[in-house]
Amino acid sequence: MDVNAAVAAAAGIAGLCTGVIAMLAFRWSERDLKKPTRASVRPETAATLPPGVDTVLSVLSSSAVVLDESDGVVKASSAAYALGLVRGGRLAVDQMLQMTRDTRRDGEIRQVELELPRRGTGRGDALAVSARVAPLGSRLVLLLVEDLTESRRIEAVRRDFVANVSHELKTPTGALSLLSEAVLEASDDREAVERFAGRMQIEATRLTNLVQELIDLSRVQNDDPLEDAEPVRVDELVAEAIDRCRQPAMSKEITMASGGTSDLSVWGNRGQLAAALGNLVENAVNYSPARTRVGIAVRRMAGQGRPLIELSVTDQGIGISEKDRDRVFERFYRVDPARSRATGGTGLGLAIVKHVAASHGGEVTVWSSEGQGSTFTLRLPESGTVRERTTGGPLFVNSDDEGPFDTAAFEPFPAPEALP
Repeated sequence: MDVNAAVAAAAGIAGLCTGVIAMLAFRWSERDLKKPTRASVRPETAATLPPGVDTVLSVLSSSAVVLDESDGVVKASSAAYALGLVRGGRLAVDQMLQMTRDTRRDGEIRQVELELPRRGTGRGDALAVSARVAPLGSRLVLLLVEDLTESRRIEAVRRDFVANVSHELKTPTGALSLLSEAVLEASDDREAVERFAGRMQIEATRLTNLVQELIDLSRVQNDDPLEDAEPVRVDELVAEAIDRCRQPAMSKEITMASGGTSDLSVWGNRGQLAAALGNLVENAVNYSPARTRVGIAVRRMAGQGRPLIELSVTDQGIGISEKDRDRVFERFYRVDPARSRATGGTGLGLAIVKHVAASHGGEVTVWSSEGQGSTFTLRLPESGTVRERTTGGPLFVNSDDEGPFDTAAFEPFPAPEALP
């Protein structure tokens, strides 16, 4: 009997303890729910927001800040914190703070475009924003801020592109106009007519190439190459690129050679891939002195998640300076504008290569040394449908782009250890 009493007493004490713990847990959960969040800096004034405003602000794409009559932040979205508009419960941008005070005073809606420094960066560039202030009820003011940085960048790129296209089109069209006048004036001079007609053919070809490359660039930027993707044999791409440049190479007595791992394939749009590799080979031929070599090497390399096929095009040309190396893939950028005019270059070939590589999940890089030549390397995901078969001694290209080929097939090229 005494044992039963002891058990009953212990059970009662345990139940009492459980009840106390449950009550404390309930109190703690209530206290946590009442804690202020980042989006609501001053919860004691949150009740002053008109009904439904909190919900509307939460779905806006713009950064939103609601201020009370003492310039305190009642409500601020996460985007407002990310832009650095709110710090320590106060609006941190003086121009916007003055706008809210003016709007609170006269009830007028105001809008202005400003530039704000980027938070946490040492760069000199700024964020372009559009700020709009409007009264919200009788006591509050609503500030909406839209980030215009990306749209401004796109607009600047568009303006530059239009200006460059206008300039590039003006040169050959102007030359054709002058040459046609010269032909008319020299109609009795057969030799002069033939000379001017030859120049007209050169300018017409240049104009045709420019228009075609503009079309190609627009296509690779807007089209999804994987919609018409198929396994593409790399050997066929290499053979097509060499055949495309055979005539200009023969005229300069340039030897073109290929080697490496054969029987590989990549997955993508055949036309775009052929254009990309063809542009690299064509550039190598155009910028190489007479009686030199241009080589194309192919190999499989390990990539992140799947093997990559690496196609490297090496020349013994003039090379690219360090300051120009990061810009060679920009549209209309030319390392040597005078030489580009002589070779008929448009400044779009490498931009097309870059877009094709990116749209196929790959990349293009460049190694170059002035006076020693350049190596452009195109890396693309392997299709995984063709077995690897190596013929002869494989060509090797440094994966870090540290130098040109070191192989017996390209003996005139300097070995990497001989480079400075």
